[in-house]
Amino acid sequence: MSGLRWSVYFIGLVIFSLGITITINVQHLGLHPWDVLNVAFYEKFGLTIGSWAIIFSVLLIIVSWILDKSYIKVGTFLNAVLVGAFVDLYMYLDFLPKATHTWTDILVMIIGIIVMGIGGGVYNAGGIGSGPRDGFMLSISDKTGMSIGKVRIITETIVLIIGLLLGGPVFVMTFIFTFIQSPIFQFTYVGLKNYIEQLEEKNKKKLTA
Repeated sequence: MSGLRWSVYFIGLVIFSLGITITINVQHLGLHPWDVLNVAFYEKFGLTIGSWAIIFSVLLIIVSWILDKSYIKVGTFLNAVLVGAFVDLYMYLDFLPKATHTWTDILVMIIGIIVMGIGGGVYNAGGIGSGPRDGFMLSISDKTGMSIGKVRIITETIVLIIGLLLGGPVFVMTFIFTFIQSPIFQFTYVGLKNYIEQLEEKNKKKLTA
């Protein structure tokens, strides 16, 4: 893997984690199902939100490893550890907007979701490895024959129910999160992936010239 791809990957994780933390600060509007789970466990059992993110990511990696090792790469392990660590770091630094319980919280939430979409697109474009959740869903899809979309819906529904039962922050934004994040992720991922490939192709031509 080139230094460019590693740089893009790490920058993406930093951005993605920033987006997660922004949304957590206005969690009363509702969070993504996985973050609902992380916050619920944090509030119920202690530790930190980032710690629970790491714990659940490692559990997903173990299941994926048992089902299909091909989806587990170095980047998958780094994602599992670094996203949680960065979220805790941002929470500790405490420089992001706090909830005001006014209309501005909606704006902050939307910005957070957009930042998550961009960050997710960026780190995936690096091609270093899929995240623990994506690897898990791909391995389940391969083993069961279900579509990735169906596996995602079932998995996130189960995660959401557990988080809800534990008192996690479920509200309106929980159910429209994906509709905002997915197109931004797709646009960023495709655009940056193509750009990286073009740069690599140019470098190859220079080396062979």
